[in-house]
Amino acid sequence: MASGLVALLDDVAGIAKIAAASLDDVAGAAGKAGTKAVGVVVDDTAVTPGYAMGFTPDRELPIVLKIAIGSLRNKLIFLLPGALLLSAFAPWAVTPLLMMGGAYLCFEATEKIIEAFNPHDDEDAADELALSAVDLEKQKVSGAIRTDLILSAEIMAIALADVADRPLGVQAAALALVGVAITTLVYGVVGLIVKMDDIGLHLAKRKSRAVSSLGRGMVKAMPVIMEWLTVIGTAAMLWVGGGIIVHGLEHFHLTPIPLWVEGGSHWARRIPGVGSFTGWTAMAAGSAVVGFIVGAVIAGVIHLLPKRAKH
Repeated sequence: MASGLVALLDDVAGIAKIAAASLDDVAGAAGKAGTKAVGVVVDDTAVTPGYAMGFTPDRELPIVLKIAIGSLRNKLIFLLPGALLLSAFAPWAVTPLLMMGGAYLCFEATEKIIEAFNPHDDEDAADELALSAVDLEKQKVSGAIRTDLILSAEIMAIALADVADRPLGVQAAALALVGVAITTLVYGVVGLIVKMDDIGLHLAKRKSRAVSSLGRGMVKAMPVIMEWLTVIGTAAMLWVGGGIIVHGLEHFHLTPIPLWVEGGSHWARRIPGVGSFTGWTAMAAGSAVVGFIVGAVIAGVIHLLPKRAKH
């Protein structure tokens, strides 16, 4: 009996070691894959707070929670099975799909830039005013979840490309871990951003002069922070979308543009002391320029089509 128990314990210990190794493999794969998606995460974090602004304070966090649940549903129910099917049956399609998503991000960012210089949202604003608070909230949440679907698809595709050589089970676990971790991180930060003014108001009422001053500063800073988030989100969309397209062109050996971007980055790395930072900045800027050109071409075609249809 004792020897049987010892053998059983040995088997359990062996299974535990295998499980621990698998968990380490999954965690390592998820960490590596998640790091590659950081640009899209920045974009997602910068874009989402705008959907929860303009509502009463008691609705801000519930709206963020609804968007977060929708984001998890996008990643785990729709995108994860799709990514695994691609990995199993059509791995060649990952790069083209990534490039299509990257082109969409470039188009969205370019549209935002065009809109900033040529605003024409009076009709949209009038439509929003005509909606009830409940309908407006539903519209904003559904719009945020649709935008999140594109960004989540990019995150999952980038992660998949980085774990495509692993066993299917490790791929599934790593993608699920990336999806949950990134969603928790993004919407935790978004929740903090949208409640920043309320936190500031609470601190401003404290008796301590230093704490009160900090609170008032937070309230005053919120409009500036939101403007900067818009700028950062747009820049991240161009940088990430353009970078995906550049890497895709390199994958298909269409090298002139990737060589130009890489050449600019290589030249910037020569600056003493800050070479790594300037090299990364040059790479991001080159990718953003490519992204803007791609986005401008798509936007031009889309805006010209209705005019041609009228003629």
